[in-house]
Amino acid sequence: MHVESIWRFPVKSMMGESLLRADMTDAGMAGDRGWAVRDEVRGGIRRAKKIGGLMRLSARYDDLPGGPVTITLPGGSTVSSDSPGVDATLSEALGHAVSLWPLQPAEDLDHYRRGAPDSDDLLAELRDIFGRTMDEPLPDLSVFPPEVIEFESPPGTYLDAYPILVMTTSAMRSLAEALPDSKIDIRRFRPNLLVDTGDEPGHPELGWRGRSLCAGGVELELVTGCPRCVMVTREIDDSLPADRSVLRHVVRDLDQLVGMYARVTAPGSVSVGDRVSLI
Repeated sequence: MHVESIWRFPVKSMMGESLLRADMTDAGMAGDRGWAVRDEVRGGIRRAKKIGGLMRLSARYDDLPGGPVTITLPGGSTVSSDSPGVDATLSEALGHAVSLWPLQPAEDLDHYRRGAPDSDDLLAELRDIFGRTMDEPLPDLSVFPPEVIEFESPPGTYLDAYPILVMTTSAMRSLAEALPDSKIDIRRFRPNLLVDTGDEPGHPELGWRGRSLCAGGVELELVTGCPRCVMVTREIDDSLPADRSVLRHVVRDLDQLVGMYARVTAPGSVSVGDRVSLI
């Protein structure tokens, strides 16, 4: 096995950057989810679960991870995070009032606290977030860190739950085989590391729970499968339209999981082509 590709997402829920090499710290990949948009209507950091148009935008760092970013809008125009009009530009592109924020100190709990829900019915709110129909089960929420009940992300981060998401080429191939009428694109699934698993069938990473993955100078603890939400159905651009059949397959046939969440247990660097081993 080897590292097929590496992905970093400078702004939460926007498309990101394909890298040849990345550094990882105890907190995760350097610069990953270094920025996020805040909902100026309901409050709280927002992701594409609520503002689907975020996935039609992409971001890249101008220089150093964690520094200023340039955001590409639908149509190809760009705006810098340093621009005094960035909030207005993003709000217009998204059709919703938002502001752009770099990571704030973990002590600023109000910044990370969840905004107002769209529904007073908790089950309806969860079905909307996870894209579940009335007859589909909700994911096992106990796999998430307990702080994400109160906060949109663990304070001090813009992560959904865990720092790193691992997927395999086997999983991508299996999805394409199961959904021949859908366009299976890595951008829907947003992993940090895509591991080439050769001809191995199915979704082998889902069997790696509790093991450690070593690649380059990095060691990851593989924690739990990633329950998928409405984000895998979103439109990204004209070549990748909205497709709810992807999520239907994941819920019905894959126990709701695609990819494996991980923690960094040995920081270092990882490069495309690095050998991958499991211990």
